[in-house]
Amino acid sequence: MKQSYSYNLFADYFQFYLQDETAEGNLGDSWTDDAVKRLLALAPGIIGVGTVRNMTVPVVVEVYDQEPFDNNDEWDQINECCIEITSGTIEVSGCSDYFPDAARITVPSGTYRARIYYGRLNTLRGNGLEGDDHYKVLLWKAPLAPLKVIKQRQENGA
Repeated sequence: MKQSYSYNLFADYFQFYLQDETAEGNLGDSWTDDAVKRLLALAPGIIGVGTVRNMTVPVVVEVYDQEPFDNNDEWDQINECCIEITSGTIEVSGCSDYFPDAARITVPSGTYRARIYYGRLNTLRGNGLEGDDHYKVLLWKAPLAPLKVIKQRQENGA
């Protein structure tokens, strides 16, 4: 079974968030050089997904009742990590959004695995504000496991 949600999020500071509604931490110290390279920063109850544009980007979030299996070929980069959702509510927002107005997804409390897909990252045009990049996050309940880079992006000219 799958629940699917589509958003257009303002990726201010080149990022958007998925976080437990009651998370009190922040990602201020989490954006290390490695985190920037993998486009993923983590803090307790918070996933910061990096983007290649500082603009509104399309994001799909899908919640599954078990680990999904799909084709990874169309994606430029794929990461997996975990997030603890204690409140039963996931906020989905740009980092500078007003959090009380953020989109919310109701889920059973627990530990979730998140597989983050990054697509068409090398399509930036002109001044870097326009492109066809898009992002998808799959979530399912799973035991706590370490961060995993499944596929690392190949940048233009690399």
